[in-house]
Amino acid sequence: MDTQLSSRQQDILHAIIQDFVESAEPVGSESLVEKYEFDFSPATTRNEMVELTKKGFLQKDHVSAGRIPTTMAFRFYVKNLMDEKQLPVINEVAIKQRLWDHRHNLDQLLRNATYAVADELHNLTIVITDDGSVYSAGSAHILRHPEFYDIDVTRTVLHLIDRHDMLNAMATQLAQDTEFGLLLGDETGMPSMSSCGLVVGRLHLPQGHGGFLTVLGPNRLDYPNVIPTLRYMQNLINEFSRNW
Repeated sequence: MDTQLSSRQQDILHAIIQDFVESAEPVGSESLVEKYEFDFSPATTRNEMVELTKKGFLQKDHVSAGRIPTTMAFRFYVKNLMDEKQLPVINEVAIKQRLWDHRHNLDQLLRNATYAVADELHNLTIVITDDGSVYSAGSAHILRHPEFYDIDVTRTVLHLIDRHDMLNAMATQLAQDTEFGLLLGDETGMPSMSSCGLVVGRLHLPQGHGGFLTVLGPNRLDYPNVIPTLRYMQNLINEFSRNW
């Protein structure tokens, strides 16, 4: 399958993903041209969307004529198109202050880190450690997303919180030398989570222990905000752990 994209195709894909992240609705060519003021016609946009579908970056919606980004599209977006946002210094300071008094108590550090990320991103946040501990916060946030109106999806995600073994099996799909990564859709290994996405950061905890810090939501997560926030918290926990 040809996965090379022209500059115009990249612009269209970028716009489709931005629109889909905001609306959770299939994206049509005419509304796309109107909203993003492309210098080419809806017909040209439509033709390029057909090509993007053939290349595996878009899929047809069963109800409307619009298109939905695929897992391949989101991976391409994060790697090549995303404008990662800088976590404001005031947010960094607030997060560090929130954890500072707990930096010598691992249980309290991880518990408060989980809540801090959930509060910052308004997404379900989970920490697991290799000794079987699980910390979670923000489970109510998943109900903001239409992907979780499906009771089977929500049941699976909430069940995960109680299953360290399943969470660990997902997270350890990251290569051993990878500190940070994504698991999207079918990559989770669970068919009922095909519309979900996880951003995962590896933790290096005291006394040689390890773990994972994870944000879980729809696969249309706000990656430009989620990734820098999660990476900052990951680095902060690892920094505190090195100083024990």
